[in-house]
Amino acid sequence: MQSKRMNFFLIPATVFTAVTLLIDPLLLFCILYNQSLRKETRYLLLANTLLSDALFLMFNLVNLSSNAANLEMHFTVCEVITVTTMTTYCSSVLTVTLMVIDTFLAVRWPLRYNQILPPSRAIKLIGFVWAVAALYPLVLLVVMEVSKKGIHQSLKVCVVLITLGSFGNDVKVGLYIYLNSWVIVCMVLILYCYIRLYTITKSSGIWSSRYSRARLTLLAHALMLLMYFVPGLIFTVQLGQFDTNFTFQVWLNTANLSVLMLLPRACAPYLYGLRYRKIYDTVQVLLKRRCLSSVTQSQQAQAS
Repeated sequence: MQSKRMNFFLIPATVFTAVTLLIDPLLLFCILYNQSLRKETRYLLLANTLLSDALFLMFNLVNLSSNAANLEMHFTVCEVITVTTMTTYCSSVLTVTLMVIDTFLAVRWPLRYNQILPPSRAIKLIGFVWAVAALYPLVLLVVMEVSKKGIHQSLKVCVVLITLGSFGNDVKVGLYIYLNSWVIVCMVLILYCYIRLYTITKSSGIWSSRYSRARLTLLAHALMLLMYFVPGLIFTVQLGQFDTNFTFQVWLNTANLSVLMLLPRACAPYLYGLRYRKIYDTVQVLLKRRCLSSVTQSQQAQAS
């Protein structure tokens, strides 16, 4: 099953991961460092999205690198990586959905927005997101460990699709329903919020220009949401077609985890993070301080 040509998928995975991890920690630090940013719900939600994406990328790259190097991995470790990958992916998708809802609430009820969704409530929502995202994957892990239906041996390759496909039919059906239910719920909420936003703001004239800021922002958000959701839909379809054309399913799953799922995470820091003026200014201040500190240290070293 393992082909040397599949190792080429490690190249785009490494590039996307490196590009994302160069900027994600910096944006996270800016949000946590700046007290005014920490007090706004939208920045807290953005921080959770960046954190979920960074964790997903790190575990995913470890898994892909291990597969490419033909390193043996214990079956339990593969299960843990699978559960972590699912949890962080679901956390990202759920938080992105909350960001759309947050925008809708801010536009729909601007005077009551701080009462409806204050930062304290946003932190509780983030905790709820992680609990929901981790609930079913952890149940799958416990069920597998208790039932011990699989042979717990060292594996030469760990593919998320194979690990989940190794569960019984009842468990796979439950997982299929779980994933599709959340995808449908999130997509319905996002469509409702965007339709309502358009009806609320169309009289203000912000949509009149063909290349208005509102249109371009909506286009960027729609593209990002599409890139976040499509890989998940592909994965659920694959899970349902697990027993048909096995080799092709493994190839498609590897391409999905190496390219499609990583693309929105590489774009998110730039389309979601740096477009906020406050975050952009905070990044500039931190970089200027770093440059000034380096220059000062070099001057002191020369003087001594």
